[in-house]
Amino acid sequence: MEALLLSRWQFAITTIYHFFFVPLTLGLTLFVALLETCYVRTNNPAWKATSRKLVKFFGTIFLINFSLGVVTGIVQEFHFGMNWSEYARFMGDIFGAPLALEALTAFFLESTFLGIWMFGWDKLSEKAHCACIWIVALGSNLSAFWILVANSFMQHPVGFAIRNGRAEMTDFASLITNPYVVGEYSHAFFAGMTTAGFLVLAVSAWKYVHDHASRYAFTQTLKAGSVFAFVGIIGVMGSGHMHTQYLQQANPMKLSSMEALWETEDPAPFAIVADINQEAQRNDSELTVPGLFSFMLYNTPTGEVKGINNLQAEAVAKYGPGDYRPDVKAMFWTFRAMVGSAGLMMLTILITAFLAWKNKLAKCTCFLRILPFLMPLPFIANSSGWFVAEGGRQPWIVVGLQKTAAAVSPNLTGTDVFLTLSGFTVLYLVLIFAALYIAFRFINRTSVTTVAEGSDAK
Repeated sequence: MEALLLSRWQFAITTIYHFFFVPLTLGLTLFVALLETCYVRTNNPAWKATSRKLVKFFGTIFLINFSLGVVTGIVQEFHFGMNWSEYARFMGDIFGAPLALEALTAFFLESTFLGIWMFGWDKLSEKAHCACIWIVALGSNLSAFWILVANSFMQHPVGFAIRNGRAEMTDFASLITNPYVVGEYSHAFFAGMTTAGFLVLAVSAWKYVHDHASRYAFTQTLKAGSVFAFVGIIGVMGSGHMHTQYLQQANPMKLSSMEALWETEDPAPFAIVADINQEAQRNDSELTVPGLFSFMLYNTPTGEVKGINNLQAEAVAKYGPGDYRPDVKAMFWTFRAMVGSAGLMMLTILITAFLAWKNKLAKCTCFLRILPFLMPLPFIANSSGWFVAEGGRQPWIVVGLQKTAAAVSPNLTGTDVFLTLSGFTVLYLVLIFAALYIAFRFINRTSVTTVAEGSDAK
């Protein structure tokens, strides 16, 4: 197998491994910060003791996740020099700036105050200690912002000039105010909230069923987690809808590929399922809802949506001969995996919220036993969404400026990449299983009891 294909597989696999942990880090820091704020502000002695234990409980889960996120993320930067040196040469002046800012203003901030938070219990005042976790939450989400600034340039280049065969930054303000950043970052932020909220529900449900001494504490986190996750899933849907409408301007080929819309239509239908024939450039059969795709984009029943075939012809006229279509079948079904997972999560969150807030948990333990096994849903949605975001700009690595085939390191061999790909895949798998083992063991063995079981929490 050639170096280009293997390099793409390697970057995809290591990125997905890394992205298992990133959204959970973004959301769980915020949840732990909110939980510790409750601990600091409550005047109820029984709840104060319980909430402190809960902060440490979910804080430990966060630390396990954070350690894996850091380890898997460091490797990503080495790829640019090893596998994608032509990309680094072409994009270094632009991509390097947000990466440097991510390290200086976000990662160091996050790591420093996380260390203080870990070892600062009973050494700092309650408010100072709480401020540390809020700074960690700020650093985590600021880190994601800088990474998505760089990624948004690859999706929709702005504020640059091509000089001596390289992209050079001409307007840093345009780079960070790129409209593409708004959609990508808001979607990632709320996806983090959803993932963390769903984890809180899954863990709390497991503890409620299997640890009777901790039922009171995890009843409270089922209530809080359902609200947190609900805000996240609503934000994910809203930001996703907003970003989809923006794609009509920024990357219509990605948009039409998500719906397998081959010909320009007005109004455009939404395909529920389709038998996609990419070689013949058509759908052999499909089940559609007339006009729904236009309504999603324009908020009206009518509106023209350009088809893949028309967009391919425009791209050939603009960039020269070539195939400018992504893998339509993969885009179509991956998008539906993301949306379907989100729908199942929404249903699960609503049921959990109803049971928790109506004090009916004890009557529906069968649902609580099932809930932990639904934990893969947010990770399926996150990985699918990331594939749609990155796979949808192919064959470009920087849309309109550099193709993926031109970005690979010229002296790289397939054997070189195969060996490192195998090593990374196996090593990451071992690390994930180790982290899951540690997390499961911690969750099973740690109880969160309270002094006055069933006391009124404020």
